[in-house]
Amino acid sequence: MKHVAVTQEEIDVRHLIEWVQDRNCGAVCTFMGTVREFTHGKRTLYLEYEAYQEMAEKMMEKIGDEVLEKFQCTKIAAVHRVGRLDIGEVAVAIAVSAPHRKDAFQGCRYAIDRIKEFVPIWKKEYGEDGSYWVGCNC
Repeated sequence: MKHVAVTQEEIDVRHLIEWVQDRNCGAVCTFMGTVREFTHGKRTLYLEYEAYQEMAEKMMEKIGDEVLEKFQCTKIAAVHRVGRLDIGEVAVAIAVSAPHRKDAFQGCRYAIDRIKEFVPIWKKEYGEDGSYWVGCNC
C-alpha cells in the first residue's frame, strides 16, 4: 500500500508513521528533509519549491511501487511540500514499513534518492547574496 502527495500544507511526519505501521512489520524507517540555514558556507533565508503536481504525484506513485516490489516493504508514505519554506521546516518526508529493518532502511533510502533524481519538483534558494534555482545552470 502506498500514499503519496505534493502539498502546500505542513507535513505531519507522525501521520505518515501511523499510516505505514502494520502489525506484521517489525520496522518503520523515516526520512525528513528539512530546510537548512547554511549551504556551502552561504546563509539561506528561505526556499521556494515548485512542482508539476500531477506528474510529480504520478512519479512518486511509481517510486512507491518500486519500493514495495524491490525491498519487500509493506507500506510507504511520501509527501513533498511546495511553496515557501523557512529554515527548519520539513520539505519532504518518507515513512516505510517492512517486516525487517534492512528492507525498511533500503526502501526509504531508495525512495528519497529516486524522488530527488526524477520527480519534477524544483527548488529556488533565497540567500543573503540573492536567489537562484538549485541544480540549474541558468
